[in-house]
Amino acid sequence: MKFVHLFSFLMVLLVSAGAAHAQSDYRIRPGDVLQIEVLEDPSLNRAVSVLPNGQISFPFAGTLLAGGRTIGQLQASLRNALSSNFAAPPTIFVGVQPFQDLTALGQPQLGPTIDVYFVGEVNSPGLVQVSPGTTLLQAVAVGGGVSRFAAIKRIQLRRTGADGVQRVTFLNYKALANGAVTTDIELKDGDVILVPTRRLFE
Repeated sequence: MKFVHLFSFLMVLLVSAGAAHAQSDYRIRPGDVLQIEVLEDPSLNRAVSVLPNGQISFPFAGTLLAGGRTIGQLQASLRNALSSNFAAPPTIFVGVQPFQDLTALGQPQLGPTIDVYFVGEVNSPGLVQVSPGTTLLQAVAVGGGVSRFAAIKRIQLRRTGADGVQRVTFLNYKALANGAVTTDIELKDGDVILVPTRRLFE
């Protein structure tokens, strides 16, 4: 019986090691969702999405390039960027949930869609595919809503124009949801909805 338990334990270790090796060789892509954990400060742990330009945003680290990098390379970049905030270089763990392209998987889509990215204090960060004509309120609902830490009065809509310049529009989600503001914004392909963390007395 002890041999059976030992064999099962060894098999679990082998499978885990194989999965870790597969992730270590994986190149991060736009649309992926990264689960980032900082051992020394769990309050920083969060899921972040990789934007179309391959970048991510992380507290105290700012904006970092993730697209095209391996998990190990990103962990090193995060460690370097966060080191000044700790007595010793922090221990960083990064897991990746690859973006599932339904078309590549041979699964049909119901009509045309546009890509909308959710970043920050939302329940389901990452890429959400919605129908053309979808508004901000509708997209937030499809994306699982905002978290309890969200600064819902200053949500940012980031849109890159044909000239390549990104423009930021600040939105009061609370006023939209309550009907105090009736003009909802129709989203465009590639829009990024950034929900910041609310301040202490906000």
